[in-house]
Amino acid sequence: MTTYTCPMHPEIKAKKVGACPKCGMKLVPMAMKHAGMGHDDPMHSMKPLSEMSFWEKFTMGMSMTMGMDHTGKTGREMAQLMEEDIRNKFFFSLLLTIPILTYSMGEMLLGWNLPSPIPKPWLLFLLTTPVFFIGGWLFLYSSYYELKTRRLGMSVLIAVGITAAYFFSFLLTLLGSHESFYEAAAMLITFVLFGHWMEMKSRRGTTDALQALFNLVPPQARLLRQGKEMVVSTSEVRVGDMLVLKPGDKVPVDGEITEGETAIDESLVTGESLPVAKKAGDMVIGGSINQSGSVRFRATKVGEDTALAQIAKLVETAQNSKAPGQKIADRFAKYLVIVAVGSGLLTFVVWYLTGATLLFALTFAISAVVIACPDALGLATPTAVAVGTGLGAKHNILIKDAPTLEQVSKIQAVVFDKTGTLTEGKPKVTGVATVSGFSESEVLQLIGAAEAKSSHPLSNAILEAVKKEKLALNKAEEFKNLSGLGVKAIVSGKHVLVGTVRLMKESGIDSSPLEKDIQKFLERGETIMILAVNKKVVGVVGAADPIKVNAKKAIHRLNELGIETAMITGDNNATAEAVAKRLGIKRVFSEVLPEDKANYVKKLQKEGQFVAMVGDGVNDAPALAQADIGIAIGAGTDVAIETAKVVLMKSDPADVLRAIRLSKATVLKMKQNLFWASIYNVLAIPVAAGVLYPAFHIALRPEISALLMSISSIIVATNAVLLKRTEKDLITV
Repeated sequence: MTTYTCPMHPEIKAKKVGACPKCGMKLVPMAMKHAGMGHDDPMHSMKPLSEMSFWEKFTMGMSMTMGMDHTGKTGREMAQLMEEDIRNKFFFSLLLTIPILTYSMGEMLLGWNLPSPIPKPWLLFLLTTPVFFIGGWLFLYSSYYELKTRRLGMSVLIAVGITAAYFFSFLLTLLGSHESFYEAAAMLITFVLFGHWMEMKSRRGTTDALQALFNLVPPQARLLRQGKEMVVSTSEVRVGDMLVLKPGDKVPVDGEITEGETAIDESLVTGESLPVAKKAGDMVIGGSINQSGSVRFRATKVGEDTALAQIAKLVETAQNSKAPGQKIADRFAKYLVIVAVGSGLLTFVVWYLTGATLLFALTFAISAVVIACPDALGLATPTAVAVGTGLGAKHNILIKDAPTLEQVSKIQAVVFDKTGTLTEGKPKVTGVATVSGFSESEVLQLIGAAEAKSSHPLSNAILEAVKKEKLALNKAEEFKNLSGLGVKAIVSGKHVLVGTVRLMKESGIDSSPLEKDIQKFLERGETIMILAVNKKVVGVVGAADPIKVNAKKAIHRLNELGIETAMITGDNNATAEAVAKRLGIKRVFSEVLPEDKANYVKKLQKEGQFVAMVGDGVNDAPALAQADIGIAIGAGTDVAIETAKVVLMKSDPADVLRAIRLSKATVLKMKQNLFWASIYNVLAIPVAAGVLYPAFHIALRPEISALLMSISSIIVATNAVLLKRTEKDLITV
């Protein structure tokens, strides 16, 4: 069964063709996919939007709101077409509303007595009718579907207001009266269309930013089949295919290099400004640019599974989800519709029964209904969420949903993993100490042989040192990884144990012969690997992992905000304390096994803290899941990224600070918008109903009520867009 959705509000889903309850636009089939991401588009047969004339776009927009399908367009094109349709209807309505206001209120406000070729009421009727049936049609159409599905939304209220003003004015015109409310109907339609246009514009800003990423993926790829190179469409590439990259080529899909060396610009995803050296075994990201050498690579992820497609999915999910505050607002808006219509009826009855004329009573009633429209309440948080998530994505901070965007502002404590999060995760050997009878080369060879099958960053440091010294490695047998402690193996018939002080103690091995050397390495904040051969300590290697550039500044700024910072690591206590001291972290959890990291997060939570965990590895996944907010460093593993709620694509610890700043700014905008929208409506209804008229002779005509209601919506939309001013906080640390 086909499912239908609104391209501007994809969270709206229905089993039948209808209208979006939020914007009134025609629902379309959910059969469209991301353009440029290697998908086939079975519905791309109509003329592109860029080749359409203004009148063609206007006509198609009208036909969409009147229930006609246009499945020849992709979802992005439909969204663009709908935005242009709303914009065109706004300007069309505005052009006719100006003379309507001039003729209806010019004499009253400015003393103008403009000549009219026909009686003024009939002229206003002729000018207002196109506005009502063209500009206002989508509200009438949408309210029909809302009532049909027994829902009460903003469209019902707008439809009630414009219908009452238009048809009662027409009745007065037929009866020969010079009074009318044509200007109220025209102004309400025009201003609400403007509010919808602004909302669509703010939502589509992020969509366009994502589309710019998609456009970086080349439409064609160099495929290698049966030893021959051929150029095919990127959409034809399948997992396992072999591809060729030449200098200057864009990478079509994610993959693993099998042959050759090169440097690739990955700044679009990782934010790294310098090209990254790549060799056999390294991964490449679709959309990145090959700078130098020619390489061959095997496709590992295509279509929706590529890194860029996942980024798009994260951002779209965030924008289409609802913040907790919006869910409350949605429920409140439904009751506000009932209150508005009820207050309008009550206003009419009270004024009419107290002796007011029919026209006088109806004026107050229509004013009350018009000014109570909860348009601003519906825009309050979605616009802020759209701008906030888009701003984050622009700066490589991906927040998975609206509740997370709101909750990040509540963080009271941040727990950082050390290796790869606060440090570069690329340690280098700084020194080797041995006991009598063993040389530094022998120690490096034995540790290198044992660590050759390990994936720990320290093993890479050892292997780099072995390579630098041009040492040969023997094959290790019976290799076993000791999680969080080290490794053991048999090398050349010797039982080799490599790891921490804790591992030596638990294995009953005395490390005192090298105690002074161990302490020297630890005092410098270096990580150590102790080597024991046949149950005796024979050497120790020190390795330093450089601290990331912005780590110290980020910790300092977090401490200034009153957010407690902590570091968790499997490293020994002395090294952990030395690194923490350099960074300004006061709370350290050291010698923690991977499976125990979640327990330390839980410990902080039991202290009443709202905790964020920042990590990059598989062993961080349980802690990321346990934390109130899991934050994954983007260069980390897929498991960590999948578990976390926030992904920092640049692997910069300062982005934790930026995410908190963005969340606080977004939540502030949400609160401001919700407060303004709700208080404004509550206070405005009694004034429009004429409560102040008996004592102060203050009365709001329907057209003034329409103006004031629309100003509320414009203020809310503008306030959300002003969130972009916080961008400077996402640049500085």
